[in-house]
Amino acid sequence: MEIWVGAHTGTDKDLGGTFPGAGRAGQMDCIDESTNTTTYLKLFAAQGWLRNHSVEPRMARGFIPLSWPHTSAVIRELGTNQRYAVDSWFLDNGQVPFIVPLEIWKDGWKPPH
Repeated sequence: MEIWVGAHTGTDKDLGGTFPGAGRAGQMDCIDESTNTTTYLKLFAAQGWLRNHSVEPRMARGFIPLSWPHTSAVIRELGTNQRYAVDSWFLDNGQVPFIVPLEIWKDGWKPPH
């Protein structure tokens, strides 16, 4: 979805994170990414493509040592009520987002290097 949308909106060259592509046309921050991902998930849910999950409001985490505030899309697993961050911000446009238990993400989770 992000690849198709990026080609039509000029965000197809978006680099993971905010600062690597700062100042470039089409570069997105975590607010942009989480808003877009939440929108895509809502569209998928409306089509019946999310059978085991519901789309939740975006979640923000505050300042964590050596880290900026950050926002992510969120889904909830229907059978367990477990919530997950669906975080595409760390990745370049079109890559599969990270899906991390929300409590771990809220504690400052970052992808392994």
